[in-house]
Amino acid sequence: MPDTTCHMSMSLDGFVAGPDQSRENPLGKRGLELHGWHIGDPRANDADKTATEWLMRPRGAYVMGRNMYGPIRGEWDADWSGWWGPEPPYHAPVFVLTHYPHDPIQMEGGTTFHFVTSGFDAAYAAALDAAGGKGVDIAGGASTVRQALQAGVIDELTLDIAPVLLGSGERMFDGIESFGFEPVEVLHSPLATHIRYRRIS
Repeated sequence: MPDTTCHMSMSLDGFVAGPDQSRENPLGKRGLELHGWHIGDPRANDADKTATEWLMRPRGAYVMGRNMYGPIRGEWDADWSGWWGPEPPYHAPVFVLTHYPHDPIQMEGGTTFHFVTSGFDAAYAAALDAAGGKGVDIAGGASTVRQALQAGVIDELTLDIAPVLLGSGERMFDGIESFGFEPVEVLHSPLATHIRYRRIS
């Protein structure tokens, strides 16, 4: 069975997004500092290029939380189809966890956002079915990754640890009592240490 993967950037103090996420700051205050390694910082090197290839490899389907999908909270009171413009980078079905029903949104390039109100397990099962054997990625954010870790479904976890202290924001590992992975590859640059972990069988 193809792997379920997850790839997240985080600060040295464990945050994957800064505080006060909004339409103006989708990653929270200073959250963008975690991502210089793949969004054009001139200090990026071959290690960052390899990690970017890990991040962008095609997957059969994705699962993400509503906060990652957009800034709207509560009922759907605005016309919103994600942060990524008319052609999101997924090119596959994306299952968005939410408490509020919404019709699917079909985008250019093969991405369709499906909105799942029955919890992580249902979204993950739907993603597995839709992936057609091509693997599922847990795309974030922190809460969704926590649920995937608690469910034990992630086979490969990649962390890009940026030399940044955010002080507050969204933590990924809060409430996770055991890790259950071992490092299999480590790359580094001035911008991040990229650690690829595999689940211990």
